Amino acid sequence: MSNKNFSFELIKTDKQTGARLGVVHTPHGDIPTPIYMPVGTQACVKAMTSHEMDELGAKIILSNTYHLHLRPGEDLIDRAGGLHDFMCWDKPVLTDSGGFQVFSLAALRKITEEGVSFRSHLDGSKRFISPEVSMDIQQKLGSDIAMAFDVCSAYPCDHRTAEEAMHRTHRWAERCKQHHTRKDQALFGIVQGAFYKDLRIESAKTLADMDFPGYGIGGLSVGEPKPVMYEMLEEIEPFMPKEKPRYLMGVGSPDCFVEGVLRGVDMFDCVLATRIARNGTVFTRHGRLVIRNAEYAEDFRPLEDDCDCYTCRHYSRAYIRHLLKVGEITGARLTSIHNLRFLIRMMEDIRQAILEDRFGDYRKEFYERYDMTRNF
Repeated sequence: MSNKNFSFELIKTDKQTGARLGVVHTPHGDIPTPIYMPVGTQACVKAMTSHEMDELGAKIILSNTYHLHLRPGEDLIDRAGGLHDFMCWDKPVLTDSGGFQVFSLAALRKITEEGVSFRSHLDGSKRFISPEVSMDIQQKLGSDIAMAFDVCSAYPCDHRTAEEAMHRTHRWAERCKQHHTRKDQALFGIVQGAFYKDLRIESAKTLADMDFPGYGIGGLSVGEPKPVMYEMLEEIEPFMPKEKPRYLMGVGSPDCFVEGVLRGVDMFDCVLATRIARNGTVFTRHGRLVIRNAEYAEDFRPLEDDCDCYTCRHYSRAYIRHLLKVGEITGARLTSIHNLRFLIRMMEDIRQAILEDRFGDYRKEFYERYDMTRNF
């Protein structure tokens, strides 16, 4: 599928591990890969301004088709000039298809070959999204990367259920391709197949034949053990086009980044960074730190000694804990700043390690210092 406004450049592979270093070229700028994409569900990364996201080093933001469709609506965003103008963000934006959100509304939705009928989680109003409707919404939103409308299988599920969902995902992918017309927007297909090797491989092959500009890997990180997710990534890697970017959807813990990159993943997204921040938990190189705990009441060190984020350069653990304990919103903002910068910087370090052919050493050093008992 040719799109002159979008391309992927594979710069090199790490000699130790085969991990990939690349660049995604889009109309709103280049995206170095591997990359972490902060999630701005409602056209805003929680508690952050677009200017702050730029200062943190974010290269792309993900927004949510389902939520923006419900409010304020794609027509309003279109009249505002599209998502970039609406949220004052001049770098790339990726929109998901709405498929996962509809999947999560199991009690409120009905899936047919035509599409998904569901009730809004906001007011109970009847709604309908099909592959064509999803494309119409995302084209009005004006994202640089749109995702095909897919069917996500639950964990666990039987082989027949997973196979039916996978084949429907493939048929819907074809319908998305046929309906998608926006020339300055790339459309990614999504590999499904639940946790069955044969289905995952079949899905990867089928979507590769459809020749999308890039590929999401969906239906993982939905409750399965991490080794199962890693096994699925290993199974499909040989069948994913080398010259196209690979996006592991909904994955955001530091160890998953390391293991995903090891298995050929280029792009990641997750709400974990800001979600745990609002609850008073932060990332560190040694594992998670629950800053609300009493042991930090008189701890005047930064969240992490060598972190370059604004929070760590100016504020102590004791002060941040105080803000969180009294319900001051600034506390959640400061922990969010740290967590977002931690993951963005981690990807910067991973890219440098691949560039220098030492990602295997980086991975070894990561696990030597990272306490997995303090993981997520």
